[in-house]
Amino acid sequence: MKKTLFILAFVAATCLPTMAQTTDNTNRTEVCKENYRTLFGGKALTGQGTDPEMMAILQKFIFGEVFRTGDLTLKQREMITCITLATMQTLPQLKAHAGAALNVGVTPEELREVMYLTAPFIGFPKMLNAVGTVNEVFKERGIALPLEKQGTVTEATRHEAGKAIQDKLYPGGIASVMEGMPGDMGKDVEQFLTDYFFGEIYSRGALDLQMRELLGYCVLTTLEAESQLQSHYHGNIHAGNTPETLTAAVIQCLPYIGFPAAIKALRIIKQEYAKPVPAENNLVRLSKITVVPAQLDAYNAFLKEEIEASMRLEPGVLTLYATAEKDAPHKITILEIYADRAAYESHLKTPHFQKYKQGTLSMVKKLELVDVKPLIPELKIK
Repeated sequence: MKKTLFILAFVAATCLPTMAQTTDNTNRTEVCKENYRTLFGGKALTGQGTDPEMMAILQKFIFGEVFRTGDLTLKQREMITCITLATMQTLPQLKAHAGAALNVGVTPEELREVMYLTAPFIGFPKMLNAVGTVNEVFKERGIALPLEKQGTVTEATRHEAGKAIQDKLYPGGIASVMEGMPGDMGKDVEQFLTDYFFGEIYSRGALDLQMRELLGYCVLTTLEAESQLQSHYHGNIHAGNTPETLTAAVIQCLPYIGFPAAIKALRIIKQEYAKPVPAENNLVRLSKITVVPAQLDAYNAFLKEEIEASMRLEPGVLTLYATAEKDAPHKITILEIYADRAAYESHLKTPHFQKYKQGTLSMVKKLELVDVKPLIPELKIK
């Protein structure tokens, strides 16, 4: 038994992408109590009930450790938890966490959309079970039903809207998978995916596309849908989620789905994260900056710190090469190459870039951003 547990722990440790260690066993009890109180309005670790030992293990692990792993808000964590429980059809636990979601600021409309989002993944009957459970919570809290409508498409526009979302997240769709189906009915399935999945579900209000795609990944993690996890990894990146956010979301699912299913999803994240991005997807830009001459030394210090951090910490930042004109050192040009637009968008949100941006606002007289196209994209900078 000890050997089995050691192997499982080793596999878990070696499959996770590198990320900050956020678990400190010295204070997880206090963190657990605080999170539990915020979520449920009650006390954790009471030692009461029929199974106090297991409840203590459960509560400390979930609310004292998992709930502070990665950079997710309590709202995000509860939406992830609710969609995971809905997918599993563990309705008593879903009811409890639906209340917790409302307690930490998830709106009724957002929570309902989390439930509606499960339909394309697990089917209408299970989705309706989950909606019924959440509606019980709404009624108990005096929230009037039905809630405000969130649909944004009509019969005439659902295909166009769905295709726009699908093309953004999944260029090429699933045509190759559906080719050669008997009776050529694969084309019907392709259209269902575009019109219903993306057109009627993904286009709805209350939740943005980035959150829908993140929640969808949690459903697929719960279902252990390996091939879809691979494609939805890239859909998440196109939607603006980072690999770190995806990793944290899967870990948030872990206490509810168990290690084997979570490890499968984490391995896929690691596998897809490690793949080189084709050069034609690179975002290449020239940043032309004119600095206030009297502020040049201070500006250069900020720039050096930012570039060194970006190149060290961000795999998606391929090149940041800064130059200054010999006769006008306050005129600076930076060659910037990112793996793709998602890597660039992620770069803009990093603490080191934000520090540089805020610290140099008063130092920059002029900024010109010029997107450029490599003439020989396969040629690498040595």
